[in-house]
Amino acid sequence: MVKPKNDHCSRILFNFKSKPKSIAMKPIDRRTFNQMMAKGSAGAAILSAAPFACAMGSTQEKQKLGIALVGLGSYSTYQLAPALQDTQHCYLAGIVTGTPEKEKAWATKYGIPKGNIYNYDNFDNIADNDAIDVVYVVLPNSMHAEFAIRAAKAGKHVICEKPMGISVAECDAIIDACKKAGAKLGMGYRLHSEPYTQQVKQFVKDKTFGDIQYVGAEAAYRSTGNPDQWRLNKKLSGGGALMNMGVYAIQSAIYGTGENPISVSAQEFSTRPDYFKDTDETIMAQFEFPSGAVANMSTSHNFNANSMYVSGTSGWFQLQPANNYGPLSGKTSKGEELKFPHESQQKLQMDDFAKHVLYGEPNKAPGEMGKRDMMIVEAIYASIAKGGQTMGLDFEPGFGFGG
Repeated sequence: MVKPKNDHCSRILFNFKSKPKSIAMKPIDRRTFNQMMAKGSAGAAILSAAPFACAMGSTQEKQKLGIALVGLGSYSTYQLAPALQDTQHCYLAGIVTGTPEKEKAWATKYGIPKGNIYNYDNFDNIADNDAIDVVYVVLPNSMHAEFAIRAAKAGKHVICEKPMGISVAECDAIIDACKKAGAKLGMGYRLHSEPYTQQVKQFVKDKTFGDIQYVGAEAAYRSTGNPDQWRLNKKLSGGGALMNMGVYAIQSAIYGTGENPISVSAQEFSTRPDYFKDTDETIMAQFEFPSGAVANMSTSHNFNANSMYVSGTSGWFQLQPANNYGPLSGKTSKGEELKFPHESQQKLQMDDFAKHVLYGEPNKAPGEMGKRDMMIVEAIYASIAKGGQTMGLDFEPGFGFGG
């Protein structure tokens, strides 16, 4: 987290107790401060208010947030770390890995100090490192909850890669841990920060093509790699194509209508059971929305697809490709081509989260968005288990929508 200096928090404690300002106080360390906060009802009130007051003071001192990447797989290696070389409001400050060889390679390549390098066993010591403000969890899905919660307890803001967890219960646990710690929580939903997706949202909001009636969304790729990879291991991934690529198609259906669905039915298909022994290969689902709009989505680890098509009462628009790392492309029924300058989506995403922390700008992909999507994922799996039965979905208005 953007941490306050100890003397700043000491002054806050002092002011809550209404002591004369002229009395000097010695700086206290974090552990002592927390112990003092825990004593009595006054301590409880201070504990709830102090993180926000302290953070407010320290954000005036910090212009760029230090991010630590937890897990140095391909996404961190080829997308996040390079993007952090170009970000304006955050930078690569630390890493967490279980591979000593990666420690050396990353330290050399990015100039990471030894004191900012952690492994999974000593990770909790990150609480004492003021150079690290944000922890970005980029581990296999089954490890998201553990490390997001540990990061929050260590006093760090959290970005969690999708899917948020492998169950709604895990999403709840992450959200609760961040709230208790006063930590900001964001999802690694990069598309919400890039201009094509923002244009889609604007079309829907402005009714540029009338009332939305239909959305078609596809997110898929053909997996031909090592059959022992973690994505094909249900204990690590929590599921197959739906948990991995399906989240993009679910998101397309939601921001393509501007609504949360009220029901879903789904079907699963498998043509390579020898390869997809433990996880779903191909899933298709149908959504209904409060306005009467409908959506079809498909996701797979067995074919390539990457598009969204939105039809309204007075025209249509589409993106193809719609959800890869870019550049994306789009067009409309008005004969327009959608063209925006290409920038790293990860760069834009992490800068947006940093601005949320530093300046209070809207959180484009809050934790509640990750929970909502996992609720939909669980409903899809439940529908499949019941032979395609329609499952009702009940969300509060606007639940899971970011700023």
